[in-house]
Amino acid sequence: MSAPPPADSPRLDLLRFLERVQLQDLQRTRDWIAAEEKHAVLEAARRPAPPPPEWLIEYGIGTGRPAARVHAGSCWDTRRR
Repeated sequence: MSAPPPADSPRLDLLRFLERVQLQDLQRTRDWIAAEEKHAVLEAARRPAPPPPEWLIEYGIGTGRPAARVHAGSCWDTRRR
């Protein structure tokens, strides 16, 4: 087992420098991610809502779930069970 390097070791100084640079790069990457997420939220808010569907299928209960009813898109009874 080797002894730890002395506190004033040039290799240790270089490793600490590398650590600081990598932490700065990580923070820059996190800032870019946060900016992209904010941009995506703003883009989604600007898009108009899609039009309602012309019709909906209500499925039955049980295995296979056959179609129970077909509703017009403007029907009041389009809630889920």
